[in-house]
Amino acid sequence: MMPKKPLPRILSVKAGEKPYTLYIQWVQGKAESIVDVSKLLESFKVYAPLRKSHNLFQSVQVGEYGTDIVWSNGLDMSADTLWRLAQEQSGMTMSADSFRKWRSKHNYTLDDAAAALGISRRMVAYYEQGKRPIPRVVALATLAFDYSENPMLHTG
Repeated sequence: MMPKKPLPRILSVKAGEKPYTLYIQWVQGKAESIVDVSKLLESFKVYAPLRKSHNLFQSVQVGEYGTDIVWSNGLDMSADTLWRLAQEQSGMTMSADSFRKWRSKHNYTLDDAAAALGISRRMVAYYEQGKRPIPRVVALATLAFDYSENPMLHTG
């Protein structure tokens, strides 16, 4: 049986200074994050009212038990989603240096790394330079790629 992983909980939330950002204080270690939710708001039609009304976006509050955030019109966003975004945007999933070392270890050109990970050459360059946070899915893909090349390293 796997040990239970505590779910992320939100202690407080308020709209950030930049558009579509949230200042979140987490219960876990009283950590703080500024999370850009603009891509989420653009990706889902349900969030259209938040894109259209600055005042509505400003009405954000912590939901019951800290498991989500809610707006005055009933829209919500889960703490899990926000935690994942916070990790990705802070680069905590994988550092630019670790990503460069992964590419170097495999003697990949930018094009080779892009092809292996199914992303653009430009994104590989951005990740290496630290200009963009490395999404969790990309960090996990590098681990899976390493494992698939040498599964004997990971027997236990």
